[in-house]
Amino acid sequence: MKAYVFPGQGAQFPGMGKDLYEASAKAKELFHRANEILGFEITEVMFNGTAEELKQTRITQPAIFLHSVILAEVMGENFQPDMVAGHSLGEFSALVANKALSFEDGLKLVYKRAMAMQKACDIEPSTMAAIIGLDDETVEKETKTLAEKTGEIIVAANFNTVGQVVISGSVRGIDLAIEHFKTLGARKAVKLQVSGAFHSPFMQPAKEELQKAIEETHFNKPICPVYQNATALPSIDPEQIKQNLIDQLTSPVLWTQTVKNMLKDGATEFIEVGPGRVLQGLIKKIDRKIPVSSASI
Repeated sequence: MKAYVFPGQGAQFPGMGKDLYEASAKAKELFHRANEILGFEITEVMFNGTAEELKQTRITQPAIFLHSVILAEVMGENFQPDMVAGHSLGEFSALVANKALSFEDGLKLVYKRAMAMQKACDIEPSTMAAIIGLDDETVEKETKTLAEKTGEIIVAANFNTVGQVVISGSVRGIDLAIEHFKTLGARKAVKLQVSGAFHSPFMQPAKEELQKAIEETHFNKPICPVYQNATALPSIDPEQIKQNLIDQLTSPVLWTQTVKNMLKDGATEFIEVGPGRVLQGLIKKIDRKIPVSSASI
């Protein structure tokens, strides 16, 4: 069974999507339609912008989404998913690819999400850190204990792969957590270059803003199950998909659990659709035996 997976923020690179644009009339049409929907030339930044310009949340999220969904569309009959999943932002790409969302509605929601998250980041300073070399249970338990002890917001945000958890929280809370996990023997505990604490209570204002937009958007019954970040479980029910998508902004990304559940449910091959190879690396660390590859046209 083929599992198609879609990357999230951080997979962007200068020139992304240009090869797609030049190789396919369908891709060209979709990129032009995206410019019209967004009201600015995102293709100009994607194809010719600097790494710094691509880092802006309002650019990054729609750019990665466009690269992923246009690649899936251009694959045509070669895109035959039995199941899909996306990491954080990538969940929106997965939902367009499995026909739960239209291209236009997906792009509008992604842009709304990017702007709402940026606004939430601007309200109060917050950040994230990667903790590597400790088991998930230890990171989760110690994070809760430290938050209770210090009164700071500190939560487990991304369960990325075996031995790699990203935590989110206040700047002071994350600084304290980094030192704490180093004393516990973490191989690495390092602050990430992000604009705020994603998948944490700091994203509550963004969640409220995005909730309204999601509730007003029509979702179809998808062509295959989507394994969602907030639950790590498959869903084909539009209302359940909507609720999980709303919860995603303040809930941890259960990626390790998602991949394990997809394997348990029969996935025999993982194909990453979009820029970069981040998810392939994470999946290989979860199960080295499983075939992983990049989608191509």
